[in-house]
Amino acid sequence: MQNPMGSSFLRDLNISNSTPLPTELHPIVKDRSTQLIQQSAAKGIVIVITDDFRSVEDQDRLFEKGRTVAGNIVTNAKGGESYHNFGLAIDFAIKTPSENVIWDMQYDGNQNGKADWNEVVELAKALGFEWGGDWTQFKDYPHLQMNFGLTLADLQNGKRPADSSLTVDTN
Repeated sequence: MQNPMGSSFLRDLNISNSTPLPTELHPIVKDRSTQLIQQSAAKGIVIVITDDFRSVEDQDRLFEKGRTVAGNIVTNAKGGESYHNFGLAIDFAIKTPSENVIWDMQYDGNQNGKADWNEVVELAKALGFEWGGDWTQFKDYPHLQMNFGLTLADLQNGKRPADSSLTVDTN
């Protein structure tokens, strides 16, 4: 089977030819994303997943923003260097009652005295997600990922999480 990313991509990043790259979200990440949407809604917070699986080409296009194309820099990850490329990450935003999609971390739409963003992040962490807002360098506030104990180097070298490799109590 030929890798759709091409051999130069694989050679440049040392990505294993023997293990195909995913083409969609990992089943557990997908399930936990759905749970996050449902649990947020139960708190009166409507969220939308603005991005999930991202191809290497899509990642490269996003990387170019603020560099070689107009816009702000939104990622430091080139294609093959993001958990999105391995189906292990999502980005979210909040939807207001007027149907606006916002990334306002202070917004308290459910009017409980807590920022909705922080409530969603708390729920996400309880579901096993790591939050990009906790990173020490490039903070990525909409980003949530599950690494299943694997580094990007592991993933690039062909390791993949098992469908049942994450055991987080969500009850």
